[in-house]
Amino acid sequence: MATTIKVQEGTKMELDHFREYKNESYDEVIAKIIFIAKSCKTEPKLSRETIEAIEKSRERMKKGHFLTEKEARRRLGL
Repeated sequence: MATTIKVQEGTKMELDHFREYKNESYDEVIAKIIFIAKSCKTEPKLSRETIEAIEKSRERMKKGHFLTEKEARRRLGL
């Protein structure tokens, strides 16, 4: 089941910054943000590490430093 929510254009643009890949859905982005927010309350240090890891991953992906599923399977012999 899905629902529609109304967000301001600025909010949508901010959500776009959290996307890790072009086709990542807004549902995935929002779920990720919720996970981070909950983690901040329960484990602040771990949360900071998680945020930093996500930022580093986003930068690597922007630079094209990532493996496709096909490449990963080949390297793992699958």
